[in-house]
Amino acid sequence: MAPRSCPTARQVRLGAELRKLREAAGLKAREVVGFLNSTAAQVSQMEAGIAGVSAERVRRLAEHYGCTDEALIDALTAMTGDRKRGWWEEYRGVLHPVFLDTAEVEYHATFLREVVITYVPGLLQTADYARAVYTYVQPGLPQSELAPWVEHRMKRRAVIEGDTPTPYETLVHECALRVRVSDRSVWLTQLRRILDQIEQGHVTVRVIPFDQDGFGGAGVSMMYAGGPVPQLDTGLRDAPTGVAFIDAEAQLKQLRTLFLKIRGASLDPTASREFIHRLSKEP
Repeated sequence: MAPRSCPTARQVRLGAELRKLREAAGLKAREVVGFLNSTAAQVSQMEAGIAGVSAERVRRLAEHYGCTDEALIDALTAMTGDRKRGWWEEYRGVLHPVFLDTAEVEYHATFLREVVITYVPGLLQTADYARAVYTYVQPGLPQSELAPWVEHRMKRRAVIEGDTPTPYETLVHECALRVRVSDRSVWLTQLRRILDQIEQGHVTVRVIPFDQDGFGGAGVSMMYAGGPVPQLDTGLRDAPTGVAFIDAEAQLKQLRTLFLKIRGASLDPTASREFIHRLSKEP
């Protein structure tokens, strides 16, 4: 397979998992060259996600590395066959690749957990809310360029809608619910959308009130996406260079712990729904 010039986060993750299996077997990359009838450069490209790998080769490598976790092997082979163009691909070359990678991670997730402090979660935003945010943070952006940003965000909502929605739990600070990124009408419509999504049953919203004691996570922004097996969970955190995709187990454990800690500082789902309802009735 020809090398990729810009592998997706999912392709990079597959390569990283193959590297983890090799390292767990105590083998150096150069020791795999002969087994694959390949070169050191090609093995390196495969493990970096730059070079594609077939399902058959993944199974051969897993056997060679002594991996007996059939669920993990099946999940990895499924990643090799996922070459259909997802809806997000129409935005390649239009939006930054991280937007596409985020949508792809969400699409394949078995569950989603998120913490947001300053904005309503992207998966719950209305088009008018999203447009107001993008217009503000990207001043001078012409309508022709703004439209794809908003369209992409709206299409992302499909993972929590439709016939087979992905279970989604988000911890939202009161700040995000009160800040009016546009006018009162947009604000009220946004709050009502959140309430509507809660009523669907697969979206859980927990509010962190301003007066909540013991909350020191004002700088936290994160998403946790469940994989088909726990080893393939993915964390997303804001970083100086954009969104960082996390796959190291030690870091994933930290994110799980952090999420539970922040959840402990939030209202329960029923109280949160009532909180948002009261907020929507304020003058």
